[in-house]
Amino acid sequence: MTTSHRLSLSGMTCASCVGRAERVISKIDGVTDASVNLATETATFSSDAAALPNIAERLSAAGYPARETTARLQVDGMTCASCVGRVERILKAQTGVLDASVNLATQTASVTFLDGAIRPESLAQAVTEAGYETTLPKADDSSQSERKAQEEQTLYHATLIAGLLTLPVFLLEMGSHFIPGMHMWVERTIGTQNSWIFQFIVISIVMAGPGWRFYKKGLPALLRGAPDMNSLVALGTLAAWTFSTLALLAPSIFPEDTAGVYFEAAGVIVTLILLGRLLEARAKGRTGAAIQRLVGLQPATALVERGGKVVELPLSDVMEGDTLHLRPGARVATDGTVIDGQTFIDESMISGEPVPISKGADDAVVGGTINGTGALTYRATAVGADTLLSQIIRMVEDAQGAKLPIQSMVDRITGVFVPIVMGLSALTVLTWLILGPDPALGLALVAGVSVLIIACPCAMGLATPTSIMVGTGRAAEMGVLFRKGDALQSLQESKVIALDKTGTLTAGAPELTTLETALDWTRETALPLIAALEARSEHPIASAIVRAAAGYDLADVIEFSSVTGMGVRGIADGKTVLVGADRFMTQEGIDLGEYAQTADVLAQTGATPLFAAIDGKIAAVIGVSDPIKPTTAAAISALRSMGLKVAMITGDNAVTAHAIARELGIEHVVAEVMPDGKVAAVQTLRETHGKVAFVGDGINDAPALAAADTGIAIGTGTDVAIEAADVVLMSGDLVGAVNALKISQASMRNIRQNLFWAFAYNAALLPVAAGVLYPITGTLLSPMLAAGAMALSSVFVVSNALRLRRVTPALTETDFLEQSPSLSPIGATS
Repeated sequence: MTTSHRLSLSGMTCASCVGRAERVISKIDGVTDASVNLATETATFSSDAAALPNIAERLSAAGYPARETTARLQVDGMTCASCVGRVERILKAQTGVLDASVNLATQTASVTFLDGAIRPESLAQAVTEAGYETTLPKADDSSQSERKAQEEQTLYHATLIAGLLTLPVFLLEMGSHFIPGMHMWVERTIGTQNSWIFQFIVISIVMAGPGWRFYKKGLPALLRGAPDMNSLVALGTLAAWTFSTLALLAPSIFPEDTAGVYFEAAGVIVTLILLGRLLEARAKGRTGAAIQRLVGLQPATALVERGGKVVELPLSDVMEGDTLHLRPGARVATDGTVIDGQTFIDESMISGEPVPISKGADDAVVGGTINGTGALTYRATAVGADTLLSQIIRMVEDAQGAKLPIQSMVDRITGVFVPIVMGLSALTVLTWLILGPDPALGLALVAGVSVLIIACPCAMGLATPTSIMVGTGRAAEMGVLFRKGDALQSLQESKVIALDKTGTLTAGAPELTTLETALDWTRETALPLIAALEARSEHPIASAIVRAAAGYDLADVIEFSSVTGMGVRGIADGKTVLVGADRFMTQEGIDLGEYAQTADVLAQTGATPLFAAIDGKIAAVIGVSDPIKPTTAAAISALRSMGLKVAMITGDNAVTAHAIARELGIEHVVAEVMPDGKVAAVQTLRETHGKVAFVGDGINDAPALAAADTGIAIGTGTDVAIEAADVVLMSGDLVGAVNALKISQASMRNIRQNLFWAFAYNAALLPVAAGVLYPITGTLLSPMLAAGAMALSSVFVVSNALRLRRVTPALTETDFLEQSPSLSPIGATS
């Protein structure tokens, strides 16, 4: 059906862009009335909804990609993996939706769609019409906490009412198993018929009251041909209730001595499943504790200078550029730069580092961290959603809502699981009616209901998302941010961890340790020219050289250029100056002569050798050193003990790189490579050993981070590196990579345990529920026990996931002291 559509476009700059975009859309079969507006950057047209992806693809190829956006929906009422699959199918069927991922543990859906093609409100309405109450959650997390608390309170009251009403029915019907003579007492004092009437009334109230949620959702889902867990519970309890009601009102329709009631089974099933939901809700509430703690780091107010006075304002009123005051012991209100004052700030909540950091003028402070005993004045540089803490919260939320590759197997199974269970239940009833002993009808009912109840796929749906929530939350508390949820799985599958050098293995703060000049030059004449060029560069080595030239007057530089991975060139004080690696000098045709041997000696000591050429001749050999981080040796030892091969991939001098590798026990070294060479090295490692995780921090590491199976960025590195990575280490330390791997391994082990329990539980108990043990024991699994077992399976899965909260950091300060090498100076070019 042809309908009107609207897409938001990017890349349009003029009227010719408008005309071209219109022509691209108009040429597509089935599209009419195409119109593009430059001012609003939108395209409107009429077409079949199914053509939208093709239209978006054509526009992107023409240079005007349709904007994509993501909406997060709160979906209440999902109870099992079947619900998850159904909601995902509904969302993916909507106009313009590109992808949808639903998380049972958080009761949320993340939907990516073409901006302008559909409104988030329409997505929510489509899911609501399918029987799941769906809303657009507010940004304020407190509303989410209130909603969860309200849900838990509602379940508590429903469980309490159902339990109190069901208890007397259970005692009347099953009391003789526990209280001798109970059955005779009931017959003499109440009468069997009156007892059945009482049970009918009370259990009908239980089913129409606390249990109504199962029928309200389960029966419509069944009629739509998409049964879920609610459908199984509804069918099972209605079967028991209907059989019992007929036995009460029309016993003559049953064979002689086969009429009996199972009201207590229906009531106990409702009560136990409500109890399971309550316990599950309480446990699931704890899975999001990490996010709640992160949100709790944000102070409610801030001390701000306004109108010459310091006033306390709500945090929402703070604007970028405001001057704020920080009292001793208070939390930093927002990200900023220190103007005045001196203190130590505890940043462990952000980075995982336990030692407070000294802060003074021009230092950066992070919102949510805790001040020590000093006082500061600082200028707000980021507020609201732009602060580091807000970005961390978003990263953790995105990771918690991710769907791992392992989940695809679960999705395929649960997509057909409920219909198969219903078929097995019907087959069970039929088998008992044909082959079962008297009273076959009653036994068939018990077995059929037990099969329906025992097989509810709640645990399957919770197995993966609960572990992801707790695992990524605990990782954030340890200073490890999984930017992409699937990295939780890919990281633990790594066989090799490849490491950049500068800023990763070393401190990334090099110092000039050697300057050996040629005969025509002295330190006083050569260093100012060299430093003049390096002052134009942002490389750590450049900073070291410039610091060493403090006190010298630096010449102006013209025609400056930087050659990536090689060095820099320019004209200073009328002289042509080049500074860089030996390969740069060779490329420029400059003879190294005897100075090549001098460079080799420097490299053997672990320093990075560089050359300076002035007017075409070598003027100096430079040695720059960078200490290994105190934690590096212990971290590498821990990585090796976890079964990984450790490699170094660096652009540094090969001799220097091997010197560092020998000191740290790294066997595989790839040195003197450009950024594309790092990518090639990652690919070679993958082909030889398997999946590769790469750890780096610089701009030149971004291609390798993206090319690796899992990219791990040092959080103190460049924004480009962080954006290219899957995991970010806030501590700026390689120990974070060890913690990331430990969390990844623990989380995936936890997920496998959950999935094994969920599948093994069903595989083992379905035959028992169907009655395979009856010929041996003479008893059937009671539907009440089936309901209890089903509820406990979900509680087990969530409780098992909560064990991830106890994962501890992989290394301690003692480990560092025992395993760290002497802090000898080593090379500094990454």
